[in-house]
This record gives sequence, C-alpha cells and structure tokens, in this order.
Amino acid sequence: MIKFSEDKMKEVQAMIARYPEGKHKSALIPLLHLAQDEFGGWLSAETMDYVATLLQLESIEVYEVATFYSMFNLKPVGKHVFEVCHTGPCMLNGSDKIIEYIKKKLSISVGETTADDLFTLKTVECLGACGYAPMMQLGIHYREHLTEAKVDAIIEECRNKK
Repeated sequence: MIKFSEDKMKEVQAMIARYPEGKHKSALIPLLHLAQDEFGGWLSAETMDYVATLLQLESIEVYEVATFYSMFNLKPVGKHVFEVCHTGPCMLNGSDKIIEYIKKKLSISVGETTADDLFTLKTVECLGACGYAPMMQLGIHYREHLTEAKVDAIIEECRNKK
C-alpha cells in the first residue's frame, strides 16, 4: 500500500494548511507533484486514490486534474523526460522535425521510453516560450532553439549524468 513517510506527511499537512478551511482541494496540484516525486516519477491509480483520500475528494476529481496537465505522468517514465512543445509557433519553427529526429535517434515513439529506462519522449501543449521555438522542457529546465546538433548534445549530457 502506498503511504507517505512521516516527514512527507508533515509536508502534506503544511500544504493543506496553506489554504482556507473548505478550500483543501487547492492543495491538489502540489500534492500530486509531491506524490509523483515520492512514488517513482509517475502517478498510478493507487497513488491518485491515496491523494484523493488525503484531501477527502472523490478519486475522479484527482484523475481529472492528473490527466489534464502534461506535467503528470500516468505511466512509468525514463530518468530524462523530453517534453517537446508541438503547438503552432514551435511547429512553424520545426518542432515536428525535432520530434521525428528524437524518435529516430532514440528508437522510440511519442509516449514511449527507451529500453534502458533513460529517456521518455512526450509532446506537450504550449510551454509559453514561443520566442525560443522549437523548444522542450527537460525536468525544470527549458531547452530552446533546438536543432539536431543541440538534441545530440542534450542526449549526450543526459547519458553522462550519474
């Protein structure tokens, strides 16, 4: 059974306490981030149900939020998640070519993870950095003005991280 450690439960309570009484649902997104970080980088149904019980919500309320936002992973992902923007401005600047290049380079399709569990490729809606297109998010960092050479360097950089 999934359960936060005692220390993490203190964080959970602090998150919930930030919001006025009766507005505990406002803690849902921060709790989902915490749960995803704590339980393997993704949100299983069991994890989402657990978050629902912590906030006294229906499970469907948690599922609705977790499935809406691309920042939540609903299946296991690799150590490095390439979240490539594929909306208008990025596509006009070549994001479709970058996505195809990554697929070929890593031998995976969008939504898949490499056999070594190192890389996952996702396409996402606008990340709000249109002036730097094509771009992707890698962890908390944006990688901008992507080219095949830059993608190669990013892949190498990720492979060299311990």
